[in-house]
Amino acid sequence: MTHRPLKLCCLALAGLLLINAVVAHEPKSAASVSTSLPLAAKPAAEVVDRFHAALKRGDAASAASLLAAAAPIFESGGVERSKAEYASHHLAADAAFASATTHTMTRRSGSAVGDFAWIATEGTTTGTYKDRVINSVSTETMVLRRVNGAWQIVHIHWSSAKAK
Repeated sequence: MTHRPLKLCCLALAGLLLINAVVAHEPKSAASVSTSLPLAAKPAAEVVDRFHAALKRGDAASAASLLAAAAPIFESGGVERSKAEYASHHLAADAAFASATTHTMTRRSGSAVGDFAWIATEGTTTGTYKDRVINSVSTETMVLRRVNGAWQIVHIHWSSAKAK
């Protein structure tokens, strides 16, 4: 069984990574944000920001509306293999977590070529969730595809660790 959309997405991401040079940045303080986004990638980054704003508002339906049906979500070694699986398992918890904590972006980069884009974001998350103090650093990669003129999230990869 082949998964054409995922294979196309992976091929497109590989192409984006090969085509676009990595832009080196000097380390910044947590209070400043270092961004490297070409103009073509800004609409895709706006979709990523809308996704996070929906989670922060606790609006799981709006967040899910920005995901492609077959979008796999990788987080902490686990995977939800579609929007439906994510919506039925972790989306509500992610919205509750986002509502209870504060995320501060420290760095963002990305690119867009044709109908594919990637947005990579680094940041810190602080607050209290379920009586647990949260102080972590995080990385996020979102791959997006433009369908009928609108960007959709086709893959998310999240990783986090306790802040030092």
